[in-house]
Amino acid sequence: MATYFRRRSKIHLPITLSVSLMVLNVTLMICWIIMFSQQSLWGALAIGVFAFTLILAGLSAWLVLTLKEIGLNHRQANFVDSVTHELKSPIAALQLYLETLRMRDLTDEKREEFHGIMASELRRLDSLISQLLEVGRLDALGDNEEPVEIEVGPLLLQYAETACLNWNVKLDDVFTFKIQPVVIQAKKLVLDLVFSNLIDNAVKYSGDPPQVLVVVKSHGRSRIKIQITNNGTGISPDDRKQVFQIFYRGGSELERRRKGTGLGLYIVNTLVKKSSGRIQIKDHLNGESGCTFEIEFPNRVSPPPG
Repeated sequence: MATYFRRRSKIHLPITLSVSLMVLNVTLMICWIIMFSQQSLWGALAIGVFAFTLILAGLSAWLVLTLKEIGLNHRQANFVDSVTHELKSPIAALQLYLETLRMRDLTDEKREEFHGIMASELRRLDSLISQLLEVGRLDALGDNEEPVEIEVGPLLLQYAETACLNWNVKLDDVFTFKIQPVVIQAKKLVLDLVFSNLIDNAVKYSGDPPQVLVVVKSHGRSRIKIQITNNGTGISPDDRKQVFQIFYRGGSELERRRKGTGLGLYIVNTLVKKSSGRIQIKDHLNGESGCTFEIEFPNRVSPPPG
């Protein structure tokens, strides 16, 4: 509760101060206009109105920048909370299972089960650390890699299998594929990061049971369109642009069922734009609950004639 009031006061203070100064500025400008117009001092009137307008514009800009800074600080605080939890959870699980393996005489079947859980927690930890490292080198990511011709369908299938392994579900039960055989010229590392994040998120935020539809088709003369749809709760229209901002995660860290860092979609958006592509969020393709991530990439390679 104390944190709530502290955050609320931090927001209210710049708003109250800015609005008060704006009202004072407008009042003084009106008085200036009345006073100098009565005396027909048009030069002084014009200079004063121009000066007051500049002050008002400056106050407005200051308020906008301050609110953006407060919003960024809030997202950073959420990020620290979520990363702390994401780091501690797998480490605590690994420690618990290791101690159990050391202190108890377990059956081979139980040992195999524990080893599988530990491997899953290690993959989760490795994925988090990789995400943190990727953000730090996004500007230069893939710069030393030459574009190659890549068939999109098998790559998406590969990351669908990885996501099902991470979330302990079966590929055939979760995924439906409608994929045209298309090839694009792109950097493999970039596509790996984009597809792995989107496919994993699609399973992570799906409903129960999870259902994910992957559609790949040609678009225009030289582009491809990829649509990844799940049956989760969806993303509200107000959040659809903000989710691509760094550290942004809707809701409260304490109330959220699915943990994360708020970096995945920022990485995806940055790399898609860097590849001259486009990404947007739409309603579920069939009008049901959930949402669709639609990505367009250029540089589709036309199949050879005949």
